Amino acid sequence: MIEFRGAGQAEFTEHLDTVIDIYAAAMRPPSDQITGRKAIMRNHGTYPFFQCYFAELRGESGAYPSKIVGFAYGFRGAPGQWWHDVVFRALEKQAGREVAEAWLGNAFELAEIHMHPDYQGKGIGRAMIATLCAGRRERSAVLSTHDRPTTARHLYASMGFTDLLSPFLFPGGYEQYAIVGRPLPL
Repeated sequence: MIEFRGAGQAEFTEHLDTVIDIYAAAMRPPSDQITGRKAIMRNHGTYPFFQCYFAELRGESGAYPSKIVGFAYGFRGAPGQWWHDVVFRALEKQAGREVAEAWLGNAFELAEIHMHPDYQGKGIGRAMIATLCAGRRERSAVLSTHDRPTTARHLYASMGFTDLLSPFLFPGGYEQYAIVGRPLPL
């Protein structure tokens, strides 16, 4: 049975090695990027209104120990955060300051949503996003995803996320992304 459990910054940091293992299994990044990704994730835990949920596999009795098989986290985006600033400038350039403010001026940034491949395709990611966004006071939820017809891209579209910037290339990057958003509540 899969259950969701909220975790704050301290517990998120405590389980960062497990989080990175799930991220690596799901995304298969080049191994030389793992250390940098871990540092980015650790830093994300310090952002305002950080919120994380772990998807845990529990035995039939619900007893511990459980196994973390997925995670999702986000935070309130703010000026001075790299992703926020890069995306805000690009959206402002494309659609104007008013549109950029409407989407990113009070946004919940869904930074990472990953399930171990053995647990993908079971509706867990969708449920984690809904749980993570429930009760948020921000005006919108925003995220970046590969700009290809992936399962994740389909999931976000089915949950009402629409393209804000597509295709989008992050500075120094080579992969095309889509920046998507939707009003809150979900």
